[in-house]
Amino acid sequence: MAKDTKKNKISREALTLRAYLPGDEAAMAELVAYTLRVSNQSDYAPAYLKKIAESHSAAYFAERAKDSHFYVICHGSKIVGCGGVTGYRGSTDESYLISVFVHPDYQKKGLGRMILEALEADENFTRAKRTELASSITAAGFYRKLGYHYKNGTAEPDGAGVIPMEKYNTDKEGSCKRTGTKEP
Repeated sequence: MAKDTKKNKISREALTLRAYLPGDEAAMAELVAYTLRVSNQSDYAPAYLKKIAESHSAAYFAERAKDSHFYVICHGSKIVGCGGVTGYRGSTDESYLISVFVHPDYQKKGLGRMILEALEADENFTRAKRTELASSITAAGFYRKLGYHYKNGTAEPDGAGVIPMEKYNTDKEGSCKRTGTKEP
């Protein structure tokens, strides 16, 4: 694996960022299940992680791809990162980031940022005034570094075990600005 050992980053030349293609679903589901088991084990119970992994099956990705734009990062032929962006509950001026995962061996090497940059350049994101996501406890710090804020100022997981986060597109005409929220 080509690495820049000084910065602990994988050479971008060794990686391919591309749009999802039919046939990627099984590899994406495997990536999600493995990442949950390894990266999220200190924040969640095994039964919860199993439930989330099962909800991110190959069939889930095939179905969600009908109305979402997914991207994958490949190292050679192996999918090592993925993420999607869709309209929020059918809205055209709000979007939602879904299923953003990076293989544990590739975390903290710039791939998460690479996926978010692709998602934030996608038309489903750029048309939106506001974008929301459901962060794991594990990933909340990552999203905060990229400009996402706790929705309603709440940093605690909700009843589903995730932390709702959001980002406003301040370049978008008529965009609402966050007001009155407190960040811990």
